[in-house]
Amino acid sequence: MINVTEIRALNIAAAASTKRPLHLSAASGLVCVGSTIYVVADDELHLGVFFKNSPDPGRLVRLFEGVLPDKKAARKRMKPDLEALTLVPAFENFPHGALLALGSGSRPNRGRVALVALDRDGTVLGPPRELDMSPILRPLHEAFDELNIEGAVIIGDELRLFQRGNKGQANNAIISYSVWQVLAALQSAKTDPIRPSAINRISLGYIAGVPFCLTDATALANGDMVFCAVAEDTENAYRDGPCIGAAIGIVSHDGQLLGMEQLDRPHKVEGISAHENGDRLEILLVTDPDNAEISAVLLSASIVR
Repeated sequence: MINVTEIRALNIAAAASTKRPLHLSAASGLVCVGSTIYVVADDELHLGVFFKNSPDPGRLVRLFEGVLPDKKAARKRMKPDLEALTLVPAFENFPHGALLALGSGSRPNRGRVALVALDRDGTVLGPPRELDMSPILRPLHEAFDELNIEGAVIIGDELRLFQRGNKGQANNAIISYSVWQVLAALQSAKTDPIRPSAINRISLGYIAGVPFCLTDATALANGDMVFCAVAEDTENAYRDGPCIGAAIGIVSHDGQLLGMEQLDRPHKVEGISAHENGDRLEILLVTDPDNAEISAVLLSASIVR
């Protein structure tokens, strides 16, 4: 078992509206840039910004225009469902890199992308660019009965997207593209479909009849990928269910499962970051409690490679 420690609740100084709580409640993607922690939540139009070793409330950076309903069911229908966040290295008009936030693609309104420029110190620079995932979504809907993109990493010139399965369709996969081809297509007015260079399907096992399914991933220097997974008792990609297990694992650059170990508690972890420290991986995780009244939390763990 991997022991996890709660570091802090993801409290924020100001909510997106007066009726929203002063915390993020559905954290779903995590990227660390220096001392800054960036978090996307699947029921927000904003990016959460927090700082390591600081208990101060975070702040929100708007990604998309508009206002989401406050009531749970309506909000769920209309949310952009941002589930994946990754750091893009310097390219073209982004000399210090950017953050790329992607929707799950599980519904027609969940195919938006935000491209957020960073300054030399890793802080957000200027307003984000809203993009459309259509060029990559059409081929993926052909490949998966229930598309649900939950993670993204960039390794060299490749973008890897992580498809999350569920109890009804235990169909986890790592989907590969040329990152520069995808970025060019997303920023272009053309909508010609881009097909992945590879789809590597992966099984993570079961607990009490419920499959472990991918919820996020991050890349290591050697190209291996550290992922988090949960066993959520739900039959599809839309409905939530009780989380009965959670785990952290490592997949090799070529998609081979190298190992996976359960967390000591069934936190519904949906975002992960990893820092290499000798033979240890120092892990940060964020949670989605599936309840707007409960704050998502930042967790830490340490594992030996």
